[in-house]
Amino acid sequence: MQCPGQDTRYWKPGAVFEAKCPHCGSEIEFFKDEVSRRCKKCGERMINPKLDFGCASYCKYAEQCLGVLPPELLAGREDLFKDRVAIAVKRYLGKDFRRVGHATRVARYAEQIGKQERGNLAVILSAAYLHSVGAKEAWEKYQSDEPRLQEIEAPAAAREILTNLGANPKLIDEVCDIISYVDAPGANENQNFKIYYDAKMLADLEESAKEHPLSPEELEGLLANRFLTPSGRELASQELAKHCRKPQASQS
Repeated sequence: MQCPGQDTRYWKPGAVFEAKCPHCGSEIEFFKDEVSRRCKKCGERMINPKLDFGCASYCKYAEQCLGVLPPELLAGREDLFKDRVAIAVKRYLGKDFRRVGHATRVARYAEQIGKQERGNLAVILSAAYLHSVGAKEAWEKYQSDEPRLQEIEAPAAAREILTNLGANPKLIDEVCDIISYVDAPGANENQNFKIYYDAKMLADLEESAKEHPLSPEELEGLLANRFLTPSGRELASQELAKHCRKPQASQS
């Protein structure tokens, strides 16, 4: 079956148009579904300026359409997907604004660390948002949001959400594996897990430090022992330093 957007029977006026080559200014004729064309005058390849990749975050035909996309546009597809995950999680948690805020904070830190550590942002940010869905399930089943129960309950809810969004099965499996981790991390964890772990650890410690400020010595110990990536450690140093107790002035 052909994607309706590619079937010329459904095309409207404007489906064939001209655009100026950004290199030499010559006119290049595009069909609306073409990813790129080469300029006949200067030979440079130009990306179709009117091609809309928004549907790529959910369309089941996306793989056949996007197989020839350049890396920068494929990265944009991942950004679209993580935005849809964020919306789905906010709908799932409803009026639980505390957990929505926590998930958003973890995702924000995960994105900052992930870009520095070159992780897969689609996986990392999906895990960052979805780890909080376990709290709702744990409370409904056990009237408890103890962290271990959250980690037990989160994967099934996350799998359902990601499946409904049309996520790649490999992405679903990795995200569910990451958020189901109930033990202390080992030395052989993959990079995506380490980035997620550092982001969640930072968000948890920040929330705790707002109520119980850290001493400089406590912060030093946390940075040395609790973070798995250099970028996570650096970001934690910056953020947690805001919640440290100031040393008391010595009395003469």
